Amino acid sequence: MTFLIVTHVPHKYFNGDYFAYGPYIREMNLWIKSTDKVLIVAPLNANTTYDTIDLCYKHHNIDFLATQPFSLLGTRSVISAFLNIPNILLTTYIAMRRADHIHLRCPGNMGLIGCVIQIFFPNKPKTAKYAGNWDWNLKQAWSYRLQQYILRNTFLTRNMTALVYGDWPDRTRNIRPFFTASYREQEAIPTPPRLLTQDAVIRLIFVGTLTENKRPILAIETVVLLQTQGFKVQLDLFGEGVERGILTQKILDNNLLSSVNLHGNVSAETIKEAYQSAHFLVFASRTEGWPKAVAEAMFWGCLPLTTSVSCVPQMLGYGSRGDLVEPDAAAITGIITNYTAYPEHYTTKCQAAMEWSRNYTLEFFEAEISRIVRP
Repeated sequence: MTFLIVTHVPHKYFNGDYFAYGPYIREMNLWIKSTDKVLIVAPLNANTTYDTIDLCYKHHNIDFLATQPFSLLGTRSVISAFLNIPNILLTTYIAMRRADHIHLRCPGNMGLIGCVIQIFFPNKPKTAKYAGNWDWNLKQAWSYRLQQYILRNTFLTRNMTALVYGDWPDRTRNIRPFFTASYREQEAIPTPPRLLTQDAVIRLIFVGTLTENKRPILAIETVVLLQTQGFKVQLDLFGEGVERGILTQKILDNNLLSSVNLHGNVSAETIKEAYQSAHFLVFASRTEGWPKAVAEAMFWGCLPLTTSVSCVPQMLGYGSRGDLVEPDAAAITGIITNYTAYPEHYTTKCQAAMEWSRNYTLEFFEAEISRIVRP
């Protein structure tokens, strides 16, 4: 089988291997595991060193068809995009003709092109992974809405299984609720919830890009309020992004150098160890699909305090195995302090979170993918 991937994820070529964002590559290696040949249509930076968070594809036969990255935001970007799009359309069309199975990564600009071109291949088996918020009632960018419309439409899009996060009432036969996974069954070792009392050091964690969308600053503001109330707190932030400077200044302004650590991008193993010692994940993101940080924290009995976006309420059992919070440091602080007064409630929720998340292992994920790609 020749398996085609159409994605907007930026790639790097280094020493004969193709690298990209680690969590994405880890998943794609499962998709391509039993294929004979892999075609990839995506942006590529050749001869560029890779970051700590990056991984490479594990396949013996990869044909990479590089495209120019483009944006549809701003006049100059649109003009540049229109100059590049004809070549991207042609590249994508040729790749789809060569493929036995077409796989789209959505939402994204390349996903949009893939959604349009796949219409001309109604008889080829196709899958799409929609990694954003599928909620049709949410106000979204027109390009995201168009991708959703094409994927849902059973006339324009045939032989398609579109995998979306969450179970939504308006799905067509193209749409299948799905999930993602990070850990193997053998990693599900006994992990007792951490002791939480009013005298204990409250350990908080944030995992994600340091951007305004993810609101990492709320985690720091929560530390300030907890310390004001006399609690001992430790916060570890993992990830990089444009707000690192702002966060650093916030730490300095509030004398938090001994309480807050910015770790940057680190290995998955390091983050796993951090989850196992943390009480709470503070994750007040504006938009999500299936936030892996939330599912990963739950796997290790680290209770998520997260905003009610996308399928997150479903993941948290509508509050039975985590807390849905407003993006407000005072509200988050109030929830944490309440748990210190009633630690048995904290322990019960942590256990429920762990039991739920450990249903979604990489073995289960791989088995579901195999059923879809090779029915």
